[in-house]
Amino acid sequence: MRLLKVISLLLVTTLAFPAFSQTRLMMVEEDGCPWCERWNAEVGGIYPKTEEGEIAPLWRHDINDPAPEGVTFSSPAQYTPTFILLVDGTEVNRIEGYPGEGFFWGLLDMMLADLPEPAGASPGS
Repeated sequence: MRLLKVISLLLVTTLAFPAFSQTRLMMVEEDGCPWCERWNAEVGGIYPKTEEGEIAPLWRHDINDPAPEGVTFSSPAQYTPTFILLVDGTEVNRIEGYPGEGFFWGLLDMMLADLPEPAGASPGS
């Protein structure tokens, strides 16, 4: 019974205070967006299985919802899809629109290459 209370407390704490100690790719989308549907068909199924998906797991967000607590955007998303690269909940880069699979991967790779080195990481590691 005590273990159940501890687990419950951990879940409540985690949900109440989201931790952004990671890099995420937020996809701002909306129902009926044809470019979102195209991204889902061309990239969505494989994204989590890629190196990019491991570095920046996908986080979906509806454009009509308020910004999630603890997230800071450079500016509100105006178009769907918009892919916002977040580090510790703060926007560091974005792709507005979906320019096709080849361009998406190229732009995302450039964004990930520009990420700051994690604290304590040695160059070339």
